[in-house]
Amino acid sequence: MIFEGFGVGPIDANCYIIGCEQTKEGAVIDPGDEGRRILKRLDALGLNCKYIILTHGHADHIGALQEVRDATGAEVLIHKQDAGMLTNPNQNLSMMLGLVLKFEAADRLLEEGDIIQVGDIDIKVIHTPGHSLGGISLQVEDFLITGDTLFAGSVGRSDFPGGSHNVLINSIKTKLLVFPDETKVYSGHGPATTIGYEKRYNPFL
Repeated sequence: MIFEGFGVGPIDANCYIIGCEQTKEGAVIDPGDEGRRILKRLDALGLNCKYIILTHGHADHIGALQEVRDATGAEVLIHKQDAGMLTNPNQNLSMMLGLVLKFEAADRLLEEGDIIQVGDIDIKVIHTPGHSLGGISLQVEDFLITGDTLFAGSVGRSDFPGGSHNVLINSIKTKLLVFPDETKVYSGHGPATTIGYEKRYNPFL
């Protein structure tokens, strides 16, 4: 499997690329900004982007959506409860950043337990609301991509519309901390961590 992540944009949101070495199918997760850079990495890796998967619909995670979508023809996937964020700049909070991000509707609406197949790779959708109503985490083989739900040493904000601290903590405890301690966690911002480390040292948990 091909996997890499890098921070994009002024808020340094993590964008991830997943690819199947056999079929060269790929997926981009959270193209928050710097679309040209994302497309260059896809090209360098020799991947045909099949899907753009959004962990949630906030502006810092969708800013380069249109550029990547137009260049690749990839299908856009988001949880059904965050779907409205793509078409409404007030909901996706881009107005707060002095932007107006408004896109076409997603091609596919995700739900808990859905499997997204990228070549020989199965990506499982875990609904982890709290940062947003439709926030998701993704299980990819033996690691997790948690969006803005769980960070290294912290958790996502819950003061935006649709957010709830209690719901967020419940999502983390019942959906993420059940994974083995050695499970690697790749967040929407900041460095990677592990489930075991967060169980022991995350002050919010």
